[in-house]
Amino acid sequence: MSLPERLGLALLHRMDPEAAHGLALRALKAGLTATPGPVTSSRLRTTLAGMELPNPVGLAAGFDKNAEAVDRLAAAGFGFLEVGAATPRPQPGNPKPRLFRLTEDRAVINRFGFNNEGAEVIAARLATRRSTLPCGLNLGANKDSADRARDFVEVLCTAGPHVEFVTVNVSSPNTEKLRDLQGKAALADLLAQVVEANRTLARPVPVFLKIAPDLTEPEIVDVAEVSLASKIAGIIATNTTLTRDGLKSGHAGEKGGLSGAPLFEISTRVLARLSRETGGALPLIGVGGIASAEDTYAKIRAGASAVQLYSALVYEGLSLVPRIARGLDRLLERDGFASVSEAVGSGRDAWL
Repeated sequence: MSLPERLGLALLHRMDPEAAHGLALRALKAGLTATPGPVTSSRLRTTLAGMELPNPVGLAAGFDKNAEAVDRLAAAGFGFLEVGAATPRPQPGNPKPRLFRLTEDRAVINRFGFNNEGAEVIAARLATRRSTLPCGLNLGANKDSADRARDFVEVLCTAGPHVEFVTVNVSSPNTEKLRDLQGKAALADLLAQVVEANRTLARPVPVFLKIAPDLTEPEIVDVAEVSLASKIAGIIATNTTLTRDGLKSGHAGEKGGLSGAPLFEISTRVLARLSRETGGALPLIGVGGIASAEDTYAKIRAGASAVQLYSALVYEGLSLVPRIARGLDRLLERDGFASVSEAVGSGRDAWL
């Protein structure tokens, strides 16, 4: 990490977390943050649901909710991006404060509640991006919606023509009863509607499903079964957790979803179980607690074809992204893997 980035992070950490996040986005848009451009190699280049990625390290949804800095983020060293979540209508989200740093735990708790400017505004921004790096959109539902499945379809139809993939987000803990859509019957119905709507697009896109880390073993089996039957492109494992085990921070009791280092083991075990249940038939994206090349490698060996990160950027800055990609390249070379795909699932049994 450079001295300017270290000083910048120190300044941001003296501010309210949500205000700091907004300032970081503005600095990124203004070109005040160093961006190294693409990070790739013959080992790092990989394919995810038909998308060609320069490396498997992606940005998770939530950092750039409104697609304000896509082109700058595309030059930060990521292999792919995901923006949103977007809902059909703009909504303010939950009351502030709603974002908390748990510095002692290298973690974050948020209860944003899908605050965003709405699908039309976000789609318009995505339509003008210059970068060709694969970019996806996280689909959300309005808090007061009477038909949340219809909301997912509406956002897909509005923004689908301007992205390379979409994610059906039924796992945020911050919208009441949203996680109920992970039940077997409800999930099958929801995915059927989204997949059918996707077929009507002039250019159908890969559809991913993002799940919670707090599912039981039978629920994981159900998710795998429904996902395989629905013909979606893959699963993102996982969103934030409601568990609070072993936290040290004074903010540990705040309501919302916990992300960061404490999520790593929980989410990786869910990832490995999904890998076992799907038998490699669906690509998986590993998310949760990634803060190093070693973490990324562990997710890949547990069954992930690619990964996403977000919370670690709060503590390590954007320079973490190329550091992870280059470190992963060295780890693959060390262990004799010629590509990311060769390493996928090679260490899964250790997590089962």
